Amino acid sequence: MPWKNSDTRYSTMSIALHWLMVVLLAVVYACIELRGQFPKGSGARTLIVEMHFMFGLTVFVLVWLRLFARSLGVAPKIVPAPPQWQRLLATLMHFALYALMIGMPIAGWLIVSAEGHSVMFYGIELPPLIAENKALAKQIEGWHVLFGKVGYWLIGLHAVAGIVHHYVIRDNTALRMIPGKRASL
Repeated sequence: MPWKNSDTRYSTMSIALHWLMVVLLAVVYACIELRGQFPKGSGARTLIVEMHFMFGLTVFVLVWLRLFARSLGVAPKIVPAPPQWQRLLATLMHFALYALMIGMPIAGWLIVSAEGHSVMFYGIELPPLIAENKALAKQIEGWHVLFGKVGYWLIGLHAVAGIVHHYVIRDNTALRMIPGKRASL
């Protein structure tokens, strides 16, 4: 498994983490959307909410591994090179996505802590980040919900950008992150 990016392609580790996190984020969002299908207080709803927490925290753990992998080399070159405004937008998008993958799990952990509940992570009880404070929990939850909605847009725009780069601009942007594909045109 190559640990470093090449001039034409992301490392196998970076590609695997990217697509694993796509799946995890889809599951995190699906859990929170599906919880409304079950009555409050039911075992199924509790299970779905706990899965939302656990997979959200899994994203938090993996994002640090992803950032480490990203630091092991330069990003593969885009051919043909995009204009400066596209590079700036891509940088801002990646920054926003990483902020989402770090900030949302922390906010969720803060909410659960402030509600006075235990945070379980694969059978391990994590310590509360803050003392019980139901009013603060509601306030943080409001921000968590708002940024969750922003996350839909960020993820969607990121995916659309990859599709546009591949099918309209016809550069190697998407090919650099697709498993088993050559990144050159």
